[in-house]
Amino acid sequence: MPIYMDRHIVPGIEAKHAAKAHCEDLLIQEEYGCRCMTYWVDEENGSAFCLIDAPNKEAVEEMHRRSHGLVPHEIVQVNSNVVEAFLGRINDPEGFYDADDPNLKIFNDPAFRIILVSQTMNPVLLQEQFGRERAEQLFSLYREIYREAQQRFEGREVESEAQGFITSFVSVTQAVDCAKSIQKRLHVAGELIQLKIGMHAGMPVDKSDVLFGDTVKMAKYLCNIKSGGPMFLSSLVAEIYKSDIDGNSQGEKVKTIKVEDESFLLNMMDLLNENLKNPNCGISDFCQKMAMSKSKLYRKCTQVIGMSPNELFREHRLLKSLNLLKTERNIMQTSYDVGFTSPSYFTKCFQERFGMAPLSYVKQLESF
Repeated sequence: MPIYMDRHIVPGIEAKHAAKAHCEDLLIQEEYGCRCMTYWVDEENGSAFCLIDAPNKEAVEEMHRRSHGLVPHEIVQVNSNVVEAFLGRINDPEGFYDADDPNLKIFNDPAFRIILVSQTMNPVLLQEQFGRERAEQLFSLYREIYREAQQRFEGREVESEAQGFITSFVSVTQAVDCAKSIQKRLHVAGELIQLKIGMHAGMPVDKSDVLFGDTVKMAKYLCNIKSGGPMFLSSLVAEIYKSDIDGNSQGEKVKTIKVEDESFLLNMMDLLNENLKNPNCGISDFCQKMAMSKSKLYRKCTQVIGMSPNELFREHRLLKSLNLLKTERNIMQTSYDVGFTSPSYFTKCFQERFGMAPLSYVKQLESF
């Protein structure tokens, strides 16, 4: 059966309230074909999250409605391995039984997590620039330093690929210190591989239909900022951290982003992704959708992201083409899928940006 995670928004909820509701679910779970695996409760943010093996979302809703009346505000289907990677468990933690009621297990384990995303230069392009042996040395050093820091600061590795990692942290201090350590130890190597780190925080179930979807998305978007250094913290992470992140004696380059700039970045990148295949969507369309004049869009884009709108459009499409070519290996189709009007113009832009033709890139992919 599929596994679901739901979110209950309950202002003023306490750990004991969540524990009692969970017990009530357990009493009738079999009647609805469900298996209540565990839960998380966040007293500060007034939320509770249940992990349930169930035949469908409707069974989850009906079971909750009958047992205690707290119908979920959101439900998403999840993978148990991904849940464990982000949150550290898929079953109740050991211990924590109530002294007055030995059948009641009370634990206050918030599901709020700080998500760190690291991204680097495409491995094929790095190899083209430095040669295979040097590129492999740089990436090997990066992976070694990253994983050592991740372990030392108690992060949980959610995802790993050639260009980066996604790591989950319970503590914002440990997350920021981990990022600082990685940046400091890599030093020049970090600049060579074009290391970028973005950090955001949030709940596992949000508006996205993917676990921590919006949180991971914003952390990735922060990696698109070209100016201001290799590391950016979202406004929420910076607020929690409450430290002088722009200037410190050790010289780590950590920057934050204002709430209004964060909103601009989110809207801009969402629009780019939504209109990726549309070659006719240009500056005027973005001005209309962002409710900005061309001059204001230009100023805001260069200020927040470090590129003009036209530069951002082209950069976004070309970077997307690198990923598409990994799977499709079809230059003509990829050129249309990233919004270019012709394969020849796409090839010209690709060559200018990456210093190699798309066909050469595809051939080198075969060695990875």
